[in-house]
Amino acid sequence: MTDADHDEIRARIAKGLVYTESEAAFLAPRRREDEIFAYNHTPPGQQERRRRLLGEILGSVGERAILQAPFHAAFGSNVHIGDNFFGNVNLTFVDIRIGNDVMIAPSVTLTTTGHPLHPARRADFGRFSEPIVIEDKVWIGSNVVALPGVRIGYGSVIGAGSVVSRSIPAMSVALGTPCRVVRPITDADLATDAQPAGTSHDLLDRS
Repeated sequence: MTDADHDEIRARIAKGLVYTESEAAFLAPRRREDEIFAYNHTPPGQQERRRRLLGEILGSVGERAILQAPFHAAFGSNVHIGDNFFGNVNLTFVDIRIGNDVMIAPSVTLTTTGHPLHPARRADFGRFSEPIVIEDKVWIGSNVVALPGVRIGYGSVIGAGSVVSRSIPAMSVALGTPCRVVRPITDADLATDAQPAGTSHDLLDRS
């Protein structure tokens, strides 16, 4: 396969078009499987080694970023994380961009990859990729699944167990399957330490 072929496949991936495992094989060196394995098996007390490995795994990582082990990623090198990030255990992300001051609770899956509906188009693991963007100051509850192509807006909160299949606007409380906005976040929320009105502790799980 020539460099021109590689460029054509990259262009298709960028446009969200279907591509196959064989076509994308040339991207395999960008996977960070060994480094992710090493990170997940590094003792918690070896913070400097964890930090070094995280820098080798991710496309970019900001200051004061904490990612609890274990975590999983398809490539790792396509993941970008901002400053003051906290990701709890069992986080799975497939090539994603995360802003600053983001908190993610346990067992969250953020996947940019989907597959065609017709089985004939899934031959050779046919798939498509659409980017996910998590903007600054977002809080995502436990067991949330975010699907390809969604954007979660600045400051929003996603309730535990939600399936985010459409983009969520900024400063919103959103939850459910499919995830829907239930109310805005306003200055009134500065006046209480209790859970947001109209939700429950069962739906919004702290990191």
